[in-house]
Amino acid sequence: MNAFKSFAAALMMGIVGLVAAHPAQAELNIVIDSPVIEPMPFVIPTFVDEGGAGDYATNISRVVAADLAGTGLFREIPAEAHISGISAFDAPIAYNDWQAINAQALIVGAVQASGDRIVVKFRLFDVFTGQPLGEGLQFAGTPSSWRRMAHKVADAVYSRITGEGPYFDSRVVYVAESGPKNQRQKRLAVMDYDGANVAYLTDSSSIVLAPRFSPSGDRILFTSYASGFPQIYIMDVGSLAVRSLGEIPGTMTFAPRFSPDGGTVVFSLEQGGNSDIYAMDVNGGGLRQLTNAPSIETAPSFSPDGSQIVFESDRSGNQQLYVMSAGGGEAVRISGGKGRYGTPVWSPRGDMIAYTKQNEGRFHIGVMRTDGSEERLLTASFLDEGPTWAPNGRVVMFTRETAGAGGQAQLFSVDVSGRNLKPVPTDGPASDPAWSPLLP
Repeated sequence: MNAFKSFAAALMMGIVGLVAAHPAQAELNIVIDSPVIEPMPFVIPTFVDEGGAGDYATNISRVVAADLAGTGLFREIPAEAHISGISAFDAPIAYNDWQAINAQALIVGAVQASGDRIVVKFRLFDVFTGQPLGEGLQFAGTPSSWRRMAHKVADAVYSRITGEGPYFDSRVVYVAESGPKNQRQKRLAVMDYDGANVAYLTDSSSIVLAPRFSPSGDRILFTSYASGFPQIYIMDVGSLAVRSLGEIPGTMTFAPRFSPDGGTVVFSLEQGGNSDIYAMDVNGGGLRQLTNAPSIETAPSFSPDGSQIVFESDRSGNQQLYVMSAGGGEAVRISGGKGRYGTPVWSPRGDMIAYTKQNEGRFHIGVMRTDGSEERLLTASFLDEGPTWAPNGRVVMFTRETAGAGGQAQLFSVDVSGRNLKPVPTDGPASDPAWSPLLP
């Protein structure tokens, strides 16, 4: 827990701009919706040590490179292939040397460290036009925030080249698992999007499920069995203080999510063997029933504008996806393919809904348009479930579990094209990921 408090304290980090030497050019870009993408070759010489940087210069350079290469959209040209080096941040660029090794993008950076302050600056160059792409930027913070600064550099490079929003400078809350499969212990943990900087938020004295960040990233909703049956709790990220959302006698509550403004929680409430969708003010008052059916309604998720809710229901005979007004009322079924659909979550871009699909003995993570059209399955395995969106709506993280008595849950991510499936490193078995918004 102390590690997480230290991380929260490190969020205060100044950002200022550096004016580039030349006007920005637009030639360097990747169209990520293209059906075939050849990763863009880039070079990132070790950042220049401008005083006291030590290992920070190397480490920051490596994190930036890993962020970009990890998207599948970029390919790093290794240092041993470089003809030129970068001796000073403002030194002239030998474009011919970088062109000779077929680099398209060049990232030049520098790091300065003194006492409790570290400064990182960078510039991005289009090698073939011989021009900078956008202005340079500078990030300053404490030494413990060096990874955040690296992610911010990578975010800026990614956004300038792809035109998409950033997502590297974000966190993921998840359920860390331990013990045998039939006696699994679970506790909440949080980490950087790439698996670094893990901190545990709860102990394993009671089962916890389905953590969800608030839109501002300062609170976490989750379901806990601390009382002996599932109830929703809310945690303050800064203090780690936990309170019940508001226990309702004779009921079980689960599958919570925040509204886009953070003022409302939507969730499932089970009473008398029937589950419906309810909403409640985040302070615990104003309980409102949004569905009223003899079927099971669960896994609600708001649209980004807060006007609609997508949820799963078996009212048609098996699990399907439905959309209704945020105030309740008539729901429209949007899933239409074979199999069962569940755990829907609306993209932060508002253009797609991700979900879990079960069909013919296989589980899939899929995406579809909000009207149910253009369904696309991104994965297939023994058990894939529970998607969560990156802040830019271009990558989905989910849980994959292997078969058998020794099967383990692991986190994976995949982009919306299905091209870049990869595991997310964790200290042990992990499930139920939920991506934070972009950090401030």
